[in-house]
Amino acid sequence: MTALGQRTPTYPFTALVGADELTTALLLSAISPEIGGVLVRGEKGTAKSTAVRALAAVLPEQHVALGCRFGCDPDRAEDCPDGPHDGPGTTRPARLVELPVGATEDRVVGSLDLRRALGEGEAAYQPGLLAEAHRGILYVDEVNLLHDHLVDVLLDAAAMGRNTVERDGVSISHPARITLVGTMNPEEGELRPQLLDRFGLTVHVAASRDPRERAEVVRRRLAADSDPVGFAAGYERSEAELTERIAAARAGVREVVLDERTLRTVARVCAGFDVDGLRADIVTARTAVAHAAWHGRTHVTREDIRAAALLALPHRRRRSPFDAPGLDEDLLDRLLDEEPEDDPPGGDEPEDGPTSRPTAAGPTSSSATATAEPPAGRPPPPTGPTTPRRPGVPTPLLTRASRTTAVRTSRPQRQTTPRPPALPPHLSGRRAPRRPTAHAASSSPVSGPVPRAAAPPLSPRAAGSSARTRPARSRRARRCTSPPRCAPPPHDVPLAPARPASPVTTCATP
Repeated sequence: MTALGQRTPTYPFTALVGADELTTALLLSAISPEIGGVLVRGEKGTAKSTAVRALAAVLPEQHVALGCRFGCDPDRAEDCPDGPHDGPGTTRPARLVELPVGATEDRVVGSLDLRRALGEGEAAYQPGLLAEAHRGILYVDEVNLLHDHLVDVLLDAAAMGRNTVERDGVSISHPARITLVGTMNPEEGELRPQLLDRFGLTVHVAASRDPRERAEVVRRRLAADSDPVGFAAGYERSEAELTERIAAARAGVREVVLDERTLRTVARVCAGFDVDGLRADIVTARTAVAHAAWHGRTHVTREDIRAAALLALPHRRRRSPFDAPGLDEDLLDRLLDEEPEDDPPGGDEPEDGPTSRPTAAGPTSSSATATAEPPAGRPPPPTGPTTPRRPGVPTPLLTRASRTTAVRTSRPQRQTTPRPPALPPHLSGRRAPRRPTAHAASSSPVSGPVPRAAAPPLSPRAAGSSARTRPARSRRARRCTSPPRCAPPPHDVPLAPARPASPVTTCATP
């Protein structure tokens, strides 16, 4: 039980169970605020808010200037409206400022001080939540339900480290280096991709399916609710050790070396996952440096890049709405195992020399006497020695035979392809041509129908298949629009009976 008026201690940060990825992301963001904050996504009841509130208790105390409304560091030269800070400073614990969902823009960025404006007639600035959270943590619960313009203001301040106000006759700019932490439940809605990309790191939290781990979480939560002071006292030593480690990591970030080979590995990993823009490369490099400082190293290693990529790239990669969140760790390992390309010795020139470098017109040869190959279909140019032409001497004219020979040799030869053999009419679907009749040699015109010449007999097999598959075609007369050009039949062929004359002659043709 706590005494009346005594503040209830928060849940210890080191007492969290099964949230290694969440605690790592929060610690790295606290070590290097330039990363850009953390977005915690997860289902309800996964200790998202508990972990953020517990982080403020383990952060080192801050040295602030006396009388500064923005909590500036007197040992650091900052462009502060209340500066310069020459006097002695004091210490205070790190701040945790919570932004409610219903907050207005005036409360976030600051506004005109109405008391001084009405009482003294002076346009003074009243700091907002961004000024209070300077060098601390600004926590936004249910950030996906916040207005988009407020999210833009918070992300701009977290990225730039300053807050600029131009409104109500007030023009001011003050430092606002904050560690922005937002939590959200994806079931209640998603953030826009433009806002999602502004968060430095992203963590997806899910409840454990291990019965032993779930039982330990319930046991610690019940113990903290029954005796908050006694439960927090049991983790004081571990909390103090964590605070000292955070302070040492903040001091060691400037000592970590990020060489050219490691930087190319970071760029190769980001390009392999097809992320948009270069913010992913910058955040991954900063996170890898902070991870190396957290583990006490002075050089960035493969493990640092892998841990940074798992936190900085999942929300920036292109994925369909039905893809699972996270990264393909197999692809990540393959990209990390690839050896980066080293620069060739001797500058930018390759080992073969400048003559082997391809140009816009194609690769050039190292030999000065080599000539380009002629295009296909044209004869090769003459290779004999040429006589230089003297000035004033006319060019000799070509004869007719020589011009004809030159034109023929200069024209490309046409390549013809053999045509396939023609199919029979009954297989190709075309109508067979008319066969000449016996009376085609005569030139005297005749009126009336002309008997059709007998067709050659079919084979038994063809006749049987035609009788089975093809129905008999009915003959119908086709009217001719041109005068007949038929010849009279010979004398041994009887003529058909005459028909009455008509303006159009009718022929019985198939």
